[in-house]
Amino acid sequence: MSVRIAVPRPQKASPNLCFHYGDERICFEISVRRSQKSKVLIKVHPDCRIQVAAPENSSDEEVLGAVKKRGRWIWQQLREFRAQQQHITDRQYISGESHYYLGKQYMLKILVEPAERQRVKMLRGRLEITVRERNPERIRVLLNEWYKDRAKEVFARRLEEMLGQALWVSDRPPLRVQTMQTQWGSCSPQGRITLNPHLVKAPRECIDYVILHELCHLAEHNHSEQFYRLMKQVMPHWEKIKSHLDSMAAALLNGSHAG
Repeated sequence: MSVRIAVPRPQKASPNLCFHYGDERICFEISVRRSQKSKVLIKVHPDCRIQVAAPENSSDEEVLGAVKKRGRWIWQQLREFRAQQQHITDRQYISGESHYYLGKQYMLKILVEPAERQRVKMLRGRLEITVRERNPERIRVLLNEWYKDRAKEVFARRLEEMLGQALWVSDRPPLRVQTMQTQWGSCSPQGRITLNPHLVKAPRECIDYVILHELCHLAEHNHSEQFYRLMKQVMPHWEKIKSHLDSMAAALLNGSHAG
């Protein structure tokens, strides 16, 4: 179970609220902000979900008022993410298609060899996949297995590197690689870190950001002010890196399925 548990809101505020900006009806989810500060935090995700963290004593009117003041910014964020999605086509797993690994794009080359062992190899700027027959689903499975194997190796190395910055961690935490639909990473109450294998498609600094984020949860088990202070200490520009990862999310996850 992730340590980032949603705290139930008091009865005086609804779990979801909506407002109109121009002709568009915009709805958002609400969670309680576990902080003494009164500021309302707004997050627009690449899949166009909107989450608002508000102080626990906030009324619907107060939350709506704060969100409406950021209405234009929210609308612009939604427009940008929708534009990104329009330029992304579903994967067909054919030669010439482009796939990411560690932030770089590699061209797919499909080799049909009925007598050869099915495998994935990276060489000279491309990903070569050998299959016995031209089956897109089989190619997808092989490629995802390859990503998962690479992820285990890369994440283990990067975790070891990031532990040098996480001075509050005395023992190396257990690491698991598991496909997740809505998270790049999580940290269990027992201290086990889980990372999404598709994160290996992102640049190394994005992988480091997610790992440091979860290592910070070993010290601060929620997104408190202390948590963000700790993040700032170990990665001063984490917000810029997170924004870059968010902007790539649709492209990195396109065509992947839980398996």
